[in-house]
Amino acid sequence: MKLVRYGAMGQEKPGLLDGSGRIRDLSGVVKDITGDTLSPAGLAKLAAVDPASLPLVDGNPRLGAPVGSISKFVAIGLNYADHAAEAGMAIPSEPIVFIKANTSLCGPNDNIEKPRGSTKLDWEVELAIIIGTRAKYVSEADALKHVAGYAVCNDVSERFFQIERGGQWTKGKSHDTFGPVGPWIATADEIPDPQKLGMWLDVNGQRCQTGSTATMIFGVAKIVSYLSEIMTLLPGDIITTGTPPGVGMGMKPQKFLNVGDVVTLGIDGLGAQRQQVVAA
Repeated sequence: MKLVRYGAMGQEKPGLLDGSGRIRDLSGVVKDITGDTLSPAGLAKLAAVDPASLPLVDGNPRLGAPVGSISKFVAIGLNYADHAAEAGMAIPSEPIVFIKANTSLCGPNDNIEKPRGSTKLDWEVELAIIIGTRAKYVSEADALKHVAGYAVCNDVSERFFQIERGGQWTKGKSHDTFGPVGPWIATADEIPDPQKLGMWLDVNGQRCQTGSTATMIFGVAKIVSYLSEIMTLLPGDIITTGTPPGVGMGMKPQKFLNVGDVVTLGIDGLGAQRQQVVAA
């Protein structure tokens, strides 16, 4: 299944995509796409529904983040060896973990705000994991059983805030709109191998990132297992898993986003996003 949330910001309704890619309204079945909806029982309930029996949503509504009411938004840094090289940083021996503020979460086509004082606004196409079952001390062998599905994420980053202002990376990763996720969650059965997904990102129509989840240092199962040892993962939690090379910080000369720029990105089987940069 491909699950979406659509409508005005803060008023999103649950939906799913039918075989023709049209949105069907799920609000008569569930109140929202949240952790409860993404549990094995919740997904089984949705899978039993005939999409043709659901109301068709007219027009082209705004898409929100495809999961609501998350408990946390976790991120993994430097998870592609070639990206670590372009950043001039050593390949990590363990996953680098940081938190993106929940308030950074937004829809896949919402505008990106350039923060006040921003000088190095950057892009990162990433595979996002959506947790479906509570995970605490799970083995790598069992980790994928705790995954409800996957989505595209743009881990928007302000490098000056992240690297040059001291402290932790979170400060450069958490401004409003720094977490576009979607357009949909593809349930895990639609993505039989999350380590074989092509990914890309363009800025103003120019290809900047081309990569594959096959080149992750730490794969999805390792990430879920590792995180479950240091925090309890709850249904609906989002984990964004790192980016391949081609970010602005790694270019020579470096290139960063300005107001008016347009970013488009996508991952095989998970759809595409489009954002325009605006002033905060």
